[in-house]
Amino acid sequence: MKIFKIIEPTTQVVPFVLSIPHCGTGIPNHLSALYQKSQLENLDDTDWFLDELYDFAPSLGITTIVPYYSRWVIDLNREPNNKSLYSDGRIITSLCPTTNFLGEDIYKRDYVLNQQEIEIRLTHYFNPYHNKINELLKDFKSKFNQAFFWDAHSIRRHVPSIQKKPFPDLIIGDNDSTSCDTKFTKITENELMKSGLQVNYNHPFKGGYLTRSKGNPSQHIHAIQLEMCKDLYMNHNETKYEEKKAVKIKKILKNTFQHLIESLI
Repeated sequence: MKIFKIIEPTTQVVPFVLSIPHCGTGIPNHLSALYQKSQLENLDDTDWFLDELYDFAPSLGITTIVPYYSRWVIDLNREPNNKSLYSDGRIITSLCPTTNFLGEDIYKRDYVLNQQEIEIRLTHYFNPYHNKINELLKDFKSKFNQAFFWDAHSIRRHVPSIQKKPFPDLIIGDNDSTSCDTKFTKITENELMKSGLQVNYNHPFKGGYLTRSKGNPSQHIHAIQLEMCKDLYMNHNETKYEEKKAVKIKKILKNTFQHLIESLI
């Protein structure tokens, strides 16, 4: 199986890369026997259907990158040295998770993940994804003098291990204004807030490793992460895609992207 897929634009190309790093569900054959069968039947921390929600992107000239493999193999949005993204005591899954967001073990009890295996996964799954994004952004920068990176995520409404209260509808992250020029952040914030949804800025998520490592405003490469609650486009139990809900948030996202593109080109 390939590591990721690139969804090419269907119209004139714009300097915009969309990454959806947590919607992959593949588990390599040689690793699948290591996981608990009950966990593999659910893949609980997957950003379900997010690629479907953003399927309008190619029609705007945006290049999309999506991994085939699950974040349980390796999390593409964590520091490669496994350093925690936050220092406030919250519990989040690691580079190569051994538990899900609920704290449940995902591997069989007799398996111990070692550093050698982590290095192998970095080489085979993590690095190729990041290298491709770097290549795309570099190419766009050379052709358009600037480039934009949007890292798309979704999460269940309430994850007590991260914070006790439910999350707001949408959370914009630009690592405390360091990964993106404030002009683009303001456009994003203004357009999303027009929806009437609750929009937070850098709290409780500032953007993960993808946003932090790709954004370099001084070099005209801008990166934003958007986290959204799954119940904005899924049913109340967050198990099924709901078209009626999805149409509404998809329209909001498309409008936001159009305004960003106008400012880019």
